Amino acid sequence: MSDAYIVGIDAGAVSRWFATLGVDFAGPLAFERIGLGQSNLTYLVKDQDGRRWVLRRPPLGHLLASAHDVAREARILSALERTAVPTPRVLGLTDDPAVTDVPLLLMEFVDGQVVDRMSIARSLTPERRRAIGMSLPRTLAKIHAVDLEATGLTGLAGHKPYAQRQLKRWSAQWEKSRTRELPALEDLTRRLGAAVPEQRELTLVHGDFHLRNLITCYDSGEVTAVLDWELSTLGDPLADLGSLLAYWPAKGEDTMGDFVATALDGFPAREELVAAYSAASGRDLTALGYWHAMGLWKIAIIGEGVMRRAMDEPRNKAASGTPTAERIDALVAKAHEVADTAGI
Repeated sequence: MSDAYIVGIDAGAVSRWFATLGVDFAGPLAFERIGLGQSNLTYLVKDQDGRRWVLRRPPLGHLLASAHDVAREARILSALERTAVPTPRVLGLTDDPAVTDVPLLLMEFVDGQVVDRMSIARSLTPERRRAIGMSLPRTLAKIHAVDLEATGLTGLAGHKPYAQRQLKRWSAQWEKSRTRELPALEDLTRRLGAAVPEQRELTLVHGDFHLRNLITCYDSGEVTAVLDWELSTLGDPLADLGSLLAYWPAKGEDTMGDFVATALDGFPAREELVAAYSAASGRDLTALGYWHAMGLWKIAIIGEGVMRRAMDEPRNKAASGTPTAERIDALVAKAHEVADTAGI
């Protein structure tokens, strides 16, 4: 297939846009869909001299309101350039109809290891797996330490209590994207709504912080770039830690489908992630069980939305395949178990 017809972008128009950005490149450019993302589409852009960039656009087809906003993602990445948070640099953003029918975001390419496949996870030594795993909570603490005033991010989102905002938003997403009746999820929603913890602070939250959304150093295993900021907002920092735990299956758990990298020897246990975050941030983690349960609830709703989008528009399917109803059911069951333990 010609590059000019790669799904989701007009290669010729994007190449002409490149020429206006002051980016040094040797044409023609080549485009390749990369990553396992089920939401925004990501492309690796290469020139004839081997230089590389990353291009992002929203998914194909009908989108739910406010989802997949790459212009907002560009704003956040730009604001974080001068902070301790490792992120790729933004090189360009356009919604020019002569270039594209949706916003396009161009970023620098950050070389490193993305542990987004079981084959990659298995190829790592247990020592490297541990180094990568322990870097995650330290990186999360850096995100939550961002000075909102200094970065101009105080207006990124509302300052009302985050749990209620999340419950309202994701319940609405569930109603719009569900493919079936799921009483266990409805019951979980009620449990979470009745047990909202007091919010003690408001910080930047990533919203989707997990192993597949990070680039790590080939040598040290340290996180060198945090990706996929489309769900980022202002809220309770424990929401991110709870979400990370939700994405971190232990041996024997089936909540993440075929991707169970964190169950391999070497990756730290969830309890070790919590201890590392506590040491790096100094935060009171009393309410963490609530946010772990909510993280599982949210991933289940996102998974249902991905399933719905793939049904509506098969071209949105990513290389990792589509979540199954069985996996979504497992997430909901695990969330009930976590809620029971937390006394919710």
